[in-house]
Amino acid sequence: MNKTELYLPLKSGSDIRGVASEGVVGENIQLTDEAVFDLTIGFCRFLNKNGVEKGARIAVGHDSRISAERIKRQVINALSDFGYNVYDCSYASTPAMFMTTVDLDAAASVQITASHHPFNRNGLKFFTAEGGLNPSDISDIITYAAEPYEITGNKTDVTSVDFMAIYSKRLRKMICDGVNAENYEKPLEGFKITVDAGNGVGGFYATDVLGPLGADVSASQFLEKDGTFPNHIPNPENKDAMASICKAVIDSKSDLGIIFDTDVDRAGCVDENGKEINRNRLVALASLLALEGNEGGTIVTDSVTSTGLTEFINNNLGGVHYRFKRGYRNVINEQIRLQSEGVNCPLAIETSGHAAFRENYYLDDGAYLVTKIVIKMAQLGKEGKKLDSLIEKLKDPKEATELRFKIKCEDFKSYGNKVIEELADFAENQSGWRIADDNREGIRIFFDEFKGWLLLRLSVHDPIMPLNLESDTEGGVKKIAEAFYGFMEKFAELDISPLKNFIS
Repeated sequence: MNKTELYLPLKSGSDIRGVASEGVVGENIQLTDEAVFDLTIGFCRFLNKNGVEKGARIAVGHDSRISAERIKRQVINALSDFGYNVYDCSYASTPAMFMTTVDLDAAASVQITASHHPFNRNGLKFFTAEGGLNPSDISDIITYAAEPYEITGNKTDVTSVDFMAIYSKRLRKMICDGVNAENYEKPLEGFKITVDAGNGVGGFYATDVLGPLGADVSASQFLEKDGTFPNHIPNPENKDAMASICKAVIDSKSDLGIIFDTDVDRAGCVDENGKEINRNRLVALASLLALEGNEGGTIVTDSVTSTGLTEFINNNLGGVHYRFKRGYRNVINEQIRLQSEGVNCPLAIETSGHAAFRENYYLDDGAYLVTKIVIKMAQLGKEGKKLDSLIEKLKDPKEATELRFKIKCEDFKSYGNKVIEELADFAENQSGWRIADDNREGIRIFFDEFKGWLLLRLSVHDPIMPLNLESDTEGGVKKIAEAFYGFMEKFAELDISPLKNFIS
């Protein structure tokens, strides 16, 4: 197997990801020292071909994963050998590593992370001063990584930088300016905020941002960096993780709960009553914040957002809800494209918690998102109001579920697209079925009788077809599934057993 074939499976959208540590039976290490060195050389070649000359500074950081230090050594070795100087930022959040191109003189950066994936995984995420890379850029890097490279033994300057201190100071100033409290330096006095870092790198937000501004963060949990993630998966979409922060908020009588994923590019919240501000509720709150001063602006989301969210953004906030494809890079790129065409587009946000504000370099940054929420909480506090009052008019669906169907044939993309095309033809001839007029991924069909909809789409990377179902009536989701089942039976290469089990 040549190196191109060896490294292609490590491509995960706009990142590199793979097995990096022993500990899971049957999973062999893919991110070997050689692979990491080669892939970093591939990034060096990519930078050089795009005008970043040797001698420039490249910043390197990592989250709390157990393989991080080993991988960092190879990344720095490769950067240095190629001729780039290095800022070693040690523990850092992923968004902070982009910010090294803003607040330091870094021409680019590398973050060592695999987000919320299991402890034995790791990866490489790359930034230039223009932002994160696209999937096509990762393909180029893999191509360059496979080309022969002769080690020179060159050693350039490697400088240690506590960049998280600089980044935290930026967030503190943002809160002080935004709240503009009588006690400017302590705008969060009197507020109790619980932070759950899930043993990733998000603990800084409690100790270095909120605490110094006067907030009581004593109930915060799992702030210690531990790449085995012993308490729960650091993922705001994980039910156990959310149950943990909800309980912590209730038990401590906190005003707000904040939960981050491992590398802090995503976040979720919990209100004072222990109710999640997550998924559609988080999108609604972020949209409200983004549309302040951007009246009539367009909010780009992924395709699975609810009907109630559309009504909230369009009718209550006076904005425009624009559904696009799943994948945080997809929604951000569409935001940038729309903005370049003159559309006022202040926010792109995925239901997973990736939120990119135009004002913040189109960067998906969980800490930036919750900082805006904290500011709004403190502002409302002056008026005796609470955060939940801002989204009280958001209509939650009565029922919602997701089923996932495996595609069993090799050419899964063609097969999945065939299913969607045939469903579109079928739906047009069904009484009471309405195809949505804003399908930009898969197909969304409304069922007026059941006050709900289904969305069938093809997974971004995997041989999977997710089916999302939502209804505003009790039992509506099952009735939609039953109406849909007859169409799905004919596709022999699609495992629809989850649908069969759901309606049985």
